[in-house]
Amino acid sequence: MLAALLHSPLPRLIPIGMILLALQKTLFVELQPFGVILQLVLAFAASAGAAGGSERGALAGFVLGIMFDLAIGTPLGSSSIAMGLAAWVAGMVHLIRIDATWWISAIFVGVGAAVGETSVPVIRRFTGEEDAFVPEMWTIVPVVAVSSAIMSIAFVPLARWSLGLARPEWKVPVDA
Repeated sequence: MLAALLHSPLPRLIPIGMILLALQKTLFVELQPFGVILQLVLAFAASAGAAGGSERGALAGFVLGIMFDLAIGTPLGSSSIAMGLAAWVAGMVHLIRIDATWWISAIFVGVGAAVGETSVPVIRRFTGEEDAFVPEMWTIVPVVAVSSAIMSIAFVPLARWSLGLARPEWKVPVDA
């Protein structure tokens, strides 16, 4: 059982998530384009979906969301739903192409991050928060989507490594 845990993506995913969470809670609280805190952990979760597909991405989003909830103090699992949904949506890129180019992955990461960020107020409302819907969502969602798409250029290869994936190799059939 311990060997299965050591060969899973968790030993690589958790330290990367901790580093990104630390950066998001320290450095990126001060650097706010258009008054919006950039969501590094959400962008990495969506990038994991674009790199590994919907199922692996949702698992990575769930783990990263649990880490986010434990660090922030929100109800446990509320961010996991949003990040898992973002990663699942970004993982839909594998329905279009088996080996997606960087710009197609960036588009899907941006869409996934937008879906994840849009679902946060809905989830927070279900958990009993009164003022979950804010008028600034019209600014927050596009900034998070565009910044996640830009960050995906670095995050998709990092997510591919953290999930233990290799690029697919295509062999040309040889006539015998």
